[in-house]
Amino acid sequence: MFRQEHPPGRMGLSDFTAMAALGITIAGVPFDHRLYHFRLAFSGFEHAHVVLGGESFVALAEGLQNALWALGGVPEQHRSDSLSAAFRNLDRRTQEDLTQRYEELCTHYGMTPSRNNCGLAHENGAIESPHGHLKKALADELLLRGSRDFEDLTAYRRFIDEVIGRRNARNRKRIEIERTALRPLPERRTTDYEEARVFVTSSGGFILRRVFYSVPSRLIGHRLNVRLYDDRLECFLGGTQLLTLRRGRPPQRSGKHGHVVDYHHVIHALRRKPMALINLVYRDQLFPHCAYARAFEALLARESEKQACRTMVGLLALAHDRACEAELAHAIAADLDAGDLPDLDRLRDRFRPDQAAIPEVAVAFVPLSIYDELAAVHQPAAVLALDGGLA
Repeated sequence: MFRQEHPPGRMGLSDFTAMAALGITIAGVPFDHRLYHFRLAFSGFEHAHVVLGGESFVALAEGLQNALWALGGVPEQHRSDSLSAAFRNLDRRTQEDLTQRYEELCTHYGMTPSRNNCGLAHENGAIESPHGHLKKALADELLLRGSRDFEDLTAYRRFIDEVIGRRNARNRKRIEIERTALRPLPERRTTDYEEARVFVTSSGGFILRRVFYSVPSRLIGHRLNVRLYDDRLECFLGGTQLLTLRRGRPPQRSGKHGHVVDYHHVIHALRRKPMALINLVYRDQLFPHCAYARAFEALLARESEKQACRTMVGLLALAHDRACEAELAHAIAADLDAGDLPDLDRLRDRFRPDQAAIPEVAVAFVPLSIYDELAAVHQPAAVLALDGGLA
């Protein structure tokens, strides 16, 4: 109703938008996610960041900083929505802490922070309307692509970056004008993660935010410092980073724990107790490909539980020992499609390391008499040299 005119370098805006309507899948599995969307009001410069969880300060901090460093400058003001979703179910003290962290984030970049009032999206209209334009552009690109399925999250993020890059290229002249009015970036980024300290139990993992994470068994009994990002956990022992884990989230409205388990971390223990697989609470998390889950279902249907567990653990151990996870999955899928069960002995032979032939090296031993002859030949020369030196 009241159209606004924004001078260059004045206003940057952030918001989150749901992406369920696009029907994106990763490796055939529906991908529930949001986009963090940043935009400059004058030039229309855009940046989008895939958010795996809900709206949170961590997602906002990571997405905003990625946008500013991709832009190469800082606007005078930054406006976000009310962050009501990020504040939901938090006590008043925690809400105040998040508010302070948001203000400190803006202060680090020299921006004046502001938020629109809760439920009044039109106050953030310079980005609310572009949400629809961006989704329309993504939908068109998906139609041209011919598929909404992506091999992995990296491929999907690359697709988002390419679409955003083409949209920014069309606004190149206005973006260049606005870049001259932006403030310089600080020397470094600021914190875009939360920190926690966890204890690795005898179960070979730790629980954080109602999610169980497995780690290598050598870390049992240690305390780890964990940095929580939107999509990952970085685990440190002291000041040394040991590993990066995919961030998990507990099932909604179920009260149960979530699980992020890597079969590489537990396969050595499963070899000793394969029957533990039958009622393992995170059993489905162990299977690195759907072919392994199909194989276990087929084994349970046609063999005893004991034999099915032994065979399944043997397949996982083979994938671990021979580093043939994907190739073994294709072989298992081929057997199942043909109506056969995976033959563990045959697969072990198939993925056995190549036996390199040991070359025969013929060593010719030199007769010891040769050394006597060499000594006799060089002895006179050595005596003459010694006599010359004395003279």
